[in-house]
Amino acid sequence: MSNDKGDLAICRRQLLAGAAFLALGMSRSGATVIFDHLPWTPNAGNPPPRPVPGPWHFFRGDEGRTAEALADRIIPPDPQTPGGTDAGCADFIDRQLAGPYGRQEGLYTRPPFQNGAKNQGHQSEQGPAQQYRKGLAALNAACKVKLGGRAFYELSDADKDNVLHGIDTGDFKLDGIDGKAFFEQVVKDVQMGFFADPIYGGNRDMVAWKMIGFPGARYNYLDWVSRHNERYPLPPVSMTGRIEWTRG
Repeated sequence: MSNDKGDLAICRRQLLAGAAFLALGMSRSGATVIFDHLPWTPNAGNPPPRPVPGPWHFFRGDEGRTAEALADRIIPPDPQTPGGTDAGCADFIDRQLAGPYGRQEGLYTRPPFQNGAKNQGHQSEQGPAQQYRKGLAALNAACKVKLGGRAFYELSDADKDNVLHGIDTGDFKLDGIDGKAFFEQVVKDVQMGFFADPIYGGNRDMVAWKMIGFPGARYNYLDWVSRHNERYPLPPVSMTGRIEWTRG
């Protein structure tokens, strides 16, 4: 009669010996052992190209100037923080409209189209790129008719604010589009560009993150998650690193 425990012990030793022999064979057959560096390099995947100011990717001349004027009225500059234009918000929107977002990639775009509730999301046949093209043109056309032939970006800051207030209340109409809905979308997109990672063109030099004390993509922020109303002492980090690391 065989000794079951002895047989199990022999089988276990054989299994471990076989695994060790396999590991040794793998190391001798070309496996790499790394002691002095990480087995990857920064940005070695497929990062977006580094954003640089201008030229526009989607906007045409007057459209770009109007987008910048809108960005600066939605987020005006102050002594502590740049406005929407200098923070790159118009650049962010321009690159989004020129990419998958503007083309509605990944969305169902077949008819029939009809107005839906807000919680149903985008229901229009026109994508963001088409809506911006029509909306910016309608805004400039309305300003020229009602304000002495001047486009929106040519108005004084006070007149720009009056126009936007009128669009918000419904008193300033834009021909062929829902001006209030368009303005609400622009506000959301400007805000997104202001706070997004700089890799997408906005939040230039991480100005928005510095303003609110957000650490960005730091790996070691866990100790600060529950420390409310304390200013984080270290500079923010984007997905491509710190500002001084990425100057070209």
